[in-house]
Amino acid sequence: MSTLDKLGEECGVFGIMSHPEAARIAYLGLYALQHRGQASAGIVSSDGKKLHVEKGMGHVADLFTEARMERLPGSAALGHVRYPTAGNNTIQNAQPVMVECWRGPLGLAHNGSLTNARVLRRELEHDGAIFHSASAGEVIMHLMSRSRRGTVREAFIEALRQIEGAYSIIVLTPEYLLAARDPRGFRPLCLGRVNGAYVVASETCALDLINAEYIRDVEPGEVVLIKNNENGGGDALESQMPLPKENPAFCVFEHIYFGRPDSLVFGRTVYTCRHEMGKLLACEHPVNADVVVPVPDSGVAAAIGFSHKSGIPLEFGLTRNHYVGRTFIEPRQSIRNFGVKVKLNPVRDLLRGKRVVLVDDSIVRGTTSRKIVEIIRAVGAKEIHVRITSPPVIAPCYYGIDIPTRRELIGSTKSVEEIRDFIGADSLGYLSLESTLRAVDDRNQYCSACFTDVYPTDVIPLEKQRNLFAEDCGEEIDDE
Repeated sequence: MSTLDKLGEECGVFGIMSHPEAARIAYLGLYALQHRGQASAGIVSSDGKKLHVEKGMGHVADLFTEARMERLPGSAALGHVRYPTAGNNTIQNAQPVMVECWRGPLGLAHNGSLTNARVLRRELEHDGAIFHSASAGEVIMHLMSRSRRGTVREAFIEALRQIEGAYSIIVLTPEYLLAARDPRGFRPLCLGRVNGAYVVASETCALDLINAEYIRDVEPGEVVLIKNNENGGGDALESQMPLPKENPAFCVFEHIYFGRPDSLVFGRTVYTCRHEMGKLLACEHPVNADVVVPVPDSGVAAAIGFSHKSGIPLEFGLTRNHYVGRTFIEPRQSIRNFGVKVKLNPVRDLLRGKRVVLVDDSIVRGTTSRKIVEIIRAVGAKEIHVRITSPPVIAPCYYGIDIPTRRELIGSTKSVEEIRDFIGADSLGYLSLESTLRAVDDRNQYCSACFTDVYPTDVIPLEKQRNLFAEDCGEEIDDE
């Protein structure tokens, strides 16, 4: 979990084929996707014969120096930014995964969580497979290498038929690029084109930065093959739908928190969804107040919507320090609320003596909300009314979000009134599930298991038992 007690960001993937500066374009794509993971980053490039890899711990802009970019030749590349699960923040688990096997060199990057990763890994280990990391990407690579199918694409499809859960995956070979999305479409993946080169990315903001045209989303259950088309000779894109069709289960938290506001995710702009959530929240939980204040950055669009609907003025009463990394040196002598204040600081003149509506996207453990309320009250706010643009989070996610165990989720152990008392607010209002789904414009296609404890796949009850076992024995599979 991050310092501010937010949900763990999902990872981001990017791939490009048939571009003379593929690695540099991948760098820009990862830069745009940095919000999805700040622990590590990596790029694999193809020169048509060999694959080349550069990866490390930290932010994209810090890792990829000019010297490193020079070591990534070729006209195809794939990249990954990673948010780790607890205990797995090591270079061994940084992606993309690259292997040499009898099929030749392969690179793989994925976003999501395989609910049967532990079972598959144990089966492979018992059969002699050796693993070098905790990444579920290695499981997929072993399945592909062991397949007797004639081509990498056929081996990839065979591997996809054995894995379960949520994923957007990109595989790079010396000759072509493969991209796939799970049959329920939990994780986003879009397709674009720039100067004749096809691009795949977790979000459209990555396409915007490189001036790529958005074509469409990769469909749930679709496998796309992109060939090198530098010399022309027909369409470089081939599509298959080789996986059984399932009911859609798009992750609603992409709109609530993860997606960048300017991205088009699941066919709808993230900003538009958050703005609508704020408007609906103002209708469901009206309050007499003087000022609406967002918790930056994911609360901004919703706070604007709340302000427009309620008529209460919007002020940016909390300032975020954007230059703080994921870790920092704390003073030896304790400073109250240091972990929050290093990232958020109140604007006193906007808050003193005011009745404040504080708009945020979610409450996970409750500790950060409590500290923010304390900070705002300490500068003289008269009242603090917390409004959350999602329902209470009551259940873990098994599809790629780093949600804590059930016993750590304040929404699963306390009532709304008890949570209000814990965080020290004068009132607390959550957006209803009905309005949350209404804001994203399709109540029949989204996964809301973290709010309902009702999961869209039938493997979860068994997987819960596996996770409890893993916690007891210290075992963990890293699903990005």
